[in-house]
Amino acid sequence: MIKLLAHLSYVAITTPDVDASVEFYTTHVGLTEVARENGRVYLRCWGDYYSYSVVVVPGDEPALETMAWRTSSPEALEEAARRLEAAGVEIEWFDGYKIGRALRFVGPWGHPMTLHWDVERHQAPAHVASIYPDRPEKRSKVAGAPRQLDHVTIATSDVDGFAAWYNEVLGFRIMARTVLDEAPLSVFSVLTTNEKSHDLGVVLDGSSRAGRVNHYAFWVDTYEELLIAADTLMEHVIPIEYGPSIHGIGEQTFLYYREPSTMRIELNTGGYRNYVPDWTPNTWKPSQGSSNLYRNGAMPMSMTESFPPADGPSATEEGVPEEIRAALINPYTQHG
Repeated sequence: MIKLLAHLSYVAITTPDVDASVEFYTTHVGLTEVARENGRVYLRCWGDYYSYSVVVVPGDEPALETMAWRTSSPEALEEAARRLEAAGVEIEWFDGYKIGRALRFVGPWGHPMTLHWDVERHQAPAHVASIYPDRPEKRSKVAGAPRQLDHVTIATSDVDGFAAWYNEVLGFRIMARTVLDEAPLSVFSVLTTNEKSHDLGVVLDGSSRAGRVNHYAFWVDTYEELLIAADTLMEHVIPIEYGPSIHGIGEQTFLYYREPSTMRIELNTGGYRNYVPDWTPNTWKPSQGSSNLYRNGAMPMSMTESFPPADGPSATEEGVPEEIRAALINPYTQHG
């Protein structure tokens, strides 16, 4: 199978208050607003090579409008379309903002995805052009501002089934998974389109609402920058939800917090690079420290919340059945 996808290119999220979310991203995260079109606001990190990496979209609640991947070639985009249609998935071609001809579809578990090859690369105005020729522009003046978009983590009712489908149809590599100590139940998996430990995470969702997202993440270059970001958040009275600490799976240092819509954001850095084409995924247990490798603190219960909010009588308010939630919030569990 040819390599279809190259990397995550942008995420589009909905929010009830676009202006509040955009203000937060520009003031506290360090993103730059680059355009507004039809109510949609396009933002970028200082190190993003393309025109934008985050799109803020008006909506009644926080949710994932789409997660977008750039393909490895024009031919790979056509091949991805063929594979999706062969799998029984309905696709739609459209002209995207500064990405040209693209396709969108909704996966078997309700998650919207966009694939594209064409992009418009960022051209920095002279006053923010970097002295480093390979940098898209100067570093942000916001302390701890991320260099680039890193990954997205969705929520689904079948972690292993989701991972297998995206591996078979679109070529995502499955890198690792977590199975509960208490029961043979998969609660987390990581997939990648490149050498990173993951650019697509998958967490278990016990709700009846399809297509939910748990968080999306930015990358900072160093552990020290992540600590500076944490310090800056505290100085501005922005609560830190979880971290800083280190995930066992992926080996990244992490920090989670929320933007005004309540959408969860992660900052991460570090981690391994894996170039093995026939990698065999390891299965972790929570007792191995798959979430907090130090195993010295409990993941807060709020981390089981995904977006939009859960519904359905069989789910708890946060969308995960009580017996699973009890296992998920112990100090040794995974949620990456």
